[in-house]
Amino acid sequence: MNTKNTPLAEILRPKTLDEYIGQEHIVGKDAILRKAIEAGNIPSMIFWGPPGVGKTTLAFIISEQLNRPFFTLSAISSGVKDVREVISKANEIEGGAILFIDEIHRFNKSQQDSLLGAVEKGIITLIGATTENPSFEVISPLLSRCQVYILKDLNREQLTELINRGVKKLSIDYHITIQIEEDEALLRISGGDARKLLNALELVVNSEGDDKKEIKITNEKVQKVIQKNLAIYDKSGEMHYDIISAFIKSIRGSDPNAAVYWLARMVEAGEDPKFIARRLVILASEDIGNANPTAMVLAQSCFQSVNMIGYPESRIILSQTAIYLANSPKSNASYMAIKKAQDSVRKNGDLPVPLHIRNAPTGLMKDIGYGKGYKYAHEFDGNFVDLEFLPERIKGSKFYDPGNNAKENEFRKRLKYIWKNKYNY
Repeated sequence: MNTKNTPLAEILRPKTLDEYIGQEHIVGKDAILRKAIEAGNIPSMIFWGPPGVGKTTLAFIISEQLNRPFFTLSAISSGVKDVREVISKANEIEGGAILFIDEIHRFNKSQQDSLLGAVEKGIITLIGATTENPSFEVISPLLSRCQVYILKDLNREQLTELINRGVKKLSIDYHITIQIEEDEALLRISGGDARKLLNALELVVNSEGDDKKEIKITNEKVQKVIQKNLAIYDKSGEMHYDIISAFIKSIRGSDPNAAVYWLARMVEAGEDPKFIARRLVILASEDIGNANPTAMVLAQSCFQSVNMIGYPESRIILSQTAIYLANSPKSNASYMAIKKAQDSVRKNGDLPVPLHIRNAPTGLMKDIGYGKGYKYAHEFDGNFVDLEFLPERIKGSKFYDPGNNAKENEFRKRLKYIWKNKYNY
């Protein structure tokens, strides 16, 4: 049924702020970024948010509204040479130009360094888009020169509005009546991604024969069509979040074979190796922890190595680390300990620090009891002394429960020996 080559998502891309859906906290009426755009005086900025929430669209709207020369680069395919060419062109333009860099988190340090001077001098106004935390992925000197705006997931109401716009456009183009009887499957498949939502809607409509005058869209029909055309539907995203979830759960489940398979899927899809390595660092602490403390050391080393080397060689480092973590004994005891402790803080509030373990830098503090009764552990046998370190109201609370593995069983044995029955180890 498709009689056009331009995707629906591209056709419906908003051209003005009034057409733009979502992100009212930054571009709604009287919002800070909207005021800056309307005043024609925007800072360099970075849009941080999940896929399909309007980062690229907002950059294009800004360029249209400000009527300034607009250059765009993709961090996947551009290098320092491309950046310098844009800067050279912008340097000849009075008032400078806007440079939009998609997936700026994929730029390495030298590529980001090449932007600094032009941003600082106002030759370019940088707009970067990223799905990753810019605090980790953007170098500090560049980050300090940019305003970071966090873009949020689109809510159900906003996604429904997108469906309605899509239905209206397709109905006119194909001269048919489209009726949305159920939208749960469309919304679930989209995952809050506007582009995926419109792609899925278009795919379902195009799956019908040319002789149809009316199309009724149900959850069953959406699931059937999308499942059949999954490779087409998600060829650019490569089921990003589903794959990383399968990868992490395979390692957590101690299956190195599955872990390497899902890793290969991500490598073949061109997934950012730093994104994978960062998840491995988190897993090493959350799911292995003190059952094998070396896991954290190896994961950190993996992240540093991948950051320096990149593809294709970094795939070997990722593979080695994934296999090691999958084969490591597992414990989430540290993760559960901080979770329980945070729950206690939220429940009990800011309980006072016991006087005997408070710092006493002045004579007055000593006079009123700060530090009184504190015993220095290293002056006692075994470098241990039985003191109370928790606030009175929650004394005896056990937040850390060692896992059942060789290393943490040693911890449990020692804790039981020194604390006796206090924490029921």
